[in-house]
Amino acid sequence: MAPDLTGTYLTLDDGRPAVRFSRTYDHPVERVWQFVTDAGELAQWFPSRAEIDLRPGGTITFSGDPNMPESTGRVLAVDEPRHLSFEWGGDELHFDLETLDEKRTRFTLTNVLQAADTAARNGAGWEVCLSALDAKAQGEPFEGPHAGAGAPWKEFYAGYIEAGVPSGAPVPGLD
Repeated sequence: MAPDLTGTYLTLDDGRPAVRFSRTYDHPVERVWQFVTDAGELAQWFPSRAEIDLRPGGTITFSGDPNMPESTGRVLAVDEPRHLSFEWGGDELHFDLETLDEKRTRFTLTNVLQAADTAARNGAGWEVCLSALDAKAQGEPFEGPHAGAGAPWKEFYAGYIEAGVPSGAPVPGLD
């Protein structure tokens, strides 16, 4: 049985390919902002450790991913506590937070892709990472690896391919 896929493949108005995920968290927007911007919070769900100089043009240092070398990115936009976007490995990540009421926030992650053939791979990876964030937001522990040959993303990857999402890009750590 294929896993439930929560990402959507789309083409943005400017023609760039992207995958988008949306969640609703039972936390005020300021708390969800911490999940997205605080290095200690990010380390619990984001694929790499990310140290962010939280200002437009600021540098982000990515480290700690055994399948990716250390790298840096650039902050594209900050509108605290509603929007953060930055460059990461040729892609752009856009985090949009919308207050639904005083205790609930809609979280939307849009991964703007450098190449369409990375959509299935990245979508599968975000499924696993966002499962870790979902557990964190609910105060539950998250067990299991985020990456590597035994990671649960393989099932998601197969599901995205079966759904017709563009694929074919190398998979770090496997290719």
